[in-house]
Amino acid sequence: VLSLEDVVMIALCNNPKTTIAWQTSLYQASLVGVSEASFFPTLSANGSIAATEGSDTKNTRQKTASLTFSYLLYDFGKRDATLENAKQLLKAATYAKDDTIQALFFSAVHAYYGLFGANASLEAAREAEIAAKESLNAAKTRYSIGTATPADTLQAQTAYSQATLNRIRAQGNVKNAQGTLASILGATPDTSLQLSAPSLEVPSEAFDRNIQILMEESLKARPDLLAAQAKIEAYRANIEAAKAEDKPSFSLSSSTGYNDSSLLDSSRSSSVGLYVSIPIFNGYTTKYKVQAAKEQLKLSEAEYEKLSQDAALEVYQTYQTLFSETGAVRASVDLVASAKASYQLATGRYKAGVGTILDLLNAQSALANAQQQY
Repeated sequence: VLSLEDVVMIALCNNPKTTIAWQTSLYQASLVGVSEASFFPTLSANGSIAATEGSDTKNTRQKTASLTFSYLLYDFGKRDATLENAKQLLKAATYAKDDTIQALFFSAVHAYYGLFGANASLEAAREAEIAAKESLNAAKTRYSIGTATPADTLQAQTAYSQATLNRIRAQGNVKNAQGTLASILGATPDTSLQLSAPSLEVPSEAFDRNIQILMEESLKARPDLLAAQAKIEAYRANIEAAKAEDKPSFSLSSSTGYNDSSLLDSSRSSSVGLYVSIPIFNGYTTKYKVQAAKEQLKLSEAEYEKLSQDAALEVYQTYQTLFSETGAVRASVDLVASAKASYQLATGRYKAGVGTILDLLNAQSALANAQQQY
């Protein structure tokens, strides 16, 4: 039997979405390491052994070995911008992971109450079916003693058939809700689940706060918005990295080598120097890279604005829904009580021969609707 806490924990542990979000963060962290590598020197070794044989030439043997050290001194900020881009994308991936966890948390809670609600609706449908059956039996009894017309029996039969249909559909809704919850938990949809009933206390209105403040808080705390902001910073850094591709770069390089040949005396060589590389023409590649980076920045800023508007609307609509549904819970309790009393009165009047089948069926329908609303 799963509690709400069990459902949330199993979903966070087993749902593939959390794995995808976590692996994406690790991938972006690796790219930060790749960008940081450009701040370190490089050291490489090369060697070869070669032998040649021929009928017209003397056989030769040659050995070579070399060790090369290189270090980029300055590139007008390209590697700094590249590293900043990677760091901001890592930050965005981290916020996206948080957003995925929050969304999955919400989905698990929603599916838990969805299944509980579906089971409660099924129970209400069964009670409505039982009530309809009682009404049909009452109509048949009155008809058999000559105090009711065949129309009463037919109307009651129609209401009973409709109640049966509603119960069958409610059973299907339970199966769908169970499959949805099982899928969120990382199981197959046909997995059987048993839930512990949640608390059904009428919620208080302690959440009643200034809606403007709530919308402003969402812009500061929502991880999807923070991820979008980090992407904007990443694309700004990308512009600087693209601009730096047209700038010179300065490197320090040193090498030492050894050469041993059967034709010549063995020799050693070494060198050290400061090297400069100046791009002259690359087919306007840099120009278009900068232009593409700027357009990407504008696109991300527009996406952030849209996301901000959507977030504010979501907070507003959710707040209004919470406020109205809290009142609806209280109203539905009164609705069930009055509908039940009305149905009991209508049933008693009909069985006593002073009420009509229409009054009974209307009261029966009102009670079924009230139970479904609750």
